[in-house]
Amino acid sequence: MDWNPLGTWHGMESFLRSIETSLPQRPTAIVLISAHWQAPKFSVTAAEQPGLIYDYYGFPEHTYQLKYVAKGSSALAQRVSDLLHDAGLEAHQTAERGFDHGMFIPLKLMFPKGDIPVIQLSLRHGLSPAAHLEAGKALSPLREENVLIIGSGMSFHNMSGYGDERSTAASERFDAWLKETVKLEADKKFQRLQDWTLAPHALECHPSGEEEHLIPLMVVAGAANEAPGIQVYSERVMKTQLSAFRFG
Repeated sequence: MDWNPLGTWHGMESFLRSIETSLPQRPTAIVLISAHWQAPKFSVTAAEQPGLIYDYYGFPEHTYQLKYVAKGSSALAQRVSDLLHDAGLEAHQTAERGFDHGMFIPLKLMFPKGDIPVIQLSLRHGLSPAAHLEAGKALSPLREENVLIIGSGMSFHNMSGYGDERSTAASERFDAWLKETVKLEADKKFQRLQDWTLAPHALECHPSGEEEHLIPLMVVAGAANEAPGIQVYSERVMKTQLSAFRFG
């Protein structure tokens, strides 16, 4: 899309395009946790060729014609379900659910050929940080199986705050807290993420009941276990500080 100013998202675009070549090896599969899917229990896409869900409104017509033809994986869906069940977490597989824009927008840039099988994992209703950290811990064996685990959300997500200069300082302080937190040893990292609402300006950056864009980070951090996180992208966009983090 064209934005005013035109280069609003160019920095994030460049970061996403750089990810494939920055990885130690090409993943054989991807598990993506999207902010745009919540379900009563953790759910995974199980179709071999999911369609796309254009779950956005009021955008230019061409944005509803975007294509990203990536395969799913019923075998990986079963593996994820089994790992969650083994950790005492209910899990559900659905062959009807397609890929939402939290998946196909970033992956069109990260892996444009669409030749890596992908499954999506939902968030769970209630958005409990502890539950999503536990889900991540359950999925940690996948990291040794060359499966890339991606949390697709946003480090700042308050729709009324974008473009408002009053958000700048708040987003910077919360961003600094995230950067500091992900580097901590596991116990301290998990405790701080579980209590994220105590962070500076937390609820200005992610209003209560609307924190779904932060929660994918909990799953990824949990999957990392002892591995520390680092900030790999940070930029001021629409007068808010936005960052991305990598673990291990």
